Amino acid sequence: MSRFDGYFLRQMLVLFGFFTLVLVGVFWITRSVSLFDRLISGGQSMMVFLEFTALTLPTLIQTVMPMAVFAAAVYATNRLSRESELTVMLATGSSPWRLARGVFAFGLIAGLMMAVITVFLRPASVEQLEQRQAEVAGDVTAQLLNEGEFLHPAPGVTVYIGRVDLDGTLHEVFVSDRRERETPVSYSSATAYLVNDGNGIHLVMVDGVALRMNAAGQTLSSTLFEDASYDITDLTNGTEMGRRSIGAIPTLELIRNPEEVIRVDGHSLGRLTDELHRRFSWIGICVAVALVGYATLTLGSFSRFGLWPQISVAFLILVLLEGIRGFLSPLVVKDPAMWMLLYLPGLFGIFLSGLFLAVSGRPLIRRNGRHRVPA
Repeated sequence: MSRFDGYFLRQMLVLFGFFTLVLVGVFWITRSVSLFDRLISGGQSMMVFLEFTALTLPTLIQTVMPMAVFAAAVYATNRLSRESELTVMLATGSSPWRLARGVFAFGLIAGLMMAVITVFLRPASVEQLEQRQAEVAGDVTAQLLNEGEFLHPAPGVTVYIGRVDLDGTLHEVFVSDRRERETPVSYSSATAYLVNDGNGIHLVMVDGVALRMNAAGQTLSSTLFEDASYDITDLTNGTEMGRRSIGAIPTLELIRNPEEVIRVDGHSLGRLTDELHRRFSWIGICVAVALVGYATLTLGSFSRFGLWPQISVAFLILVLLEGIRGFLSPLVVKDPAMWMLLYLPGLFGIFLSGLFLAVSGRPLIRRNGRHRVPA
């Protein structure tokens, strides 16, 4: 690799890091607002919010990385063209093919980084995130801390808390337990406390009344109490981890034991095949979008106003590649034998880039008709 290739590669890597940081920040702020509100209002701590945010980062980076690769290639090429550096290199005899080596290396590096994320990091993070979501969903202690809402921590159980003090004191507490249909019972108290005595979690209510209904005798009895304990330990064990989503299944498990995954998690063979090959197809996508961003801009000649028409064409090609990916995925889900189609967008982008480089490397092809004079 020549000094210019290394210089070009460094320019794109720096811009790639910048655009990735910006895009991840924008998407993260958009998603974290709703996540923060849902977790904090559900009684979870800031550490839980930070943990959930960290576990969503691999998925977020996978989403924005192709856009960052494309933006870095386009911006670096446009800047070198505007500052006449590409023009000087072409004037010294270097062809667009020759100058594309740094772009190809950049796309390959980004593709390998993407492979690490899609093949290893994202499945592990999604699996851990689903486990933590199941644990949080089963944390009735946190769920009970929602003020002014009728909550249903388990079938047949309704809880209402009017206000929660900073020291954990609960006010205006109402509990309705209808799990025993013959003798449903309701509790209401002025104040209450959540107590974990080591053997279980109890809701200790102070200064309240208990109403018990006898369905057989159609009678209602009431009992005033100074303090009463209501065991909510059983409610905390009601949430179990369901089947894994397709994105949480490790890649090695998809390769080695697809039959076992189908039996345990209930996903079809088409969905497993689509997910497996989509993870590897990201490598070709990163290489393709980098080359498309560079090759499209080489079609234009030097201009003080930049290469905005070529940039627009490159962006349209990026949208086209993404549209092709979205169109081919359902076909693979229906027929797993067509898994090779998932690599078609990347190959098409690389082929299109080669075609553009071939045209830009022979400027007479573009100028022939312009200088032809009729007899």
